[in-house]
Amino acid sequence: MLHYAIVFFVIALIAAVFGFGGIAAGAAGIAKILFVVFLVMAVVSFIVNLTRSKR
Repeated sequence: MLHYAIVFFVIALIAAVFGFGGIAAGAAGIAKILFVVFLVMAVVSFIVNLTRSKR
């Protein structure tokens, strides 16, 4: 998930350099969403790992 967020961020940067503002904004928005999903999944995984290790 983090990989795709980074890919969309790079696409946004390249589009911004070439002047494609709409595409850059869209790619940046997708990158933000994917990064938030990655963070949520990482936190959930960490909590589940902590609860399983105490058994």
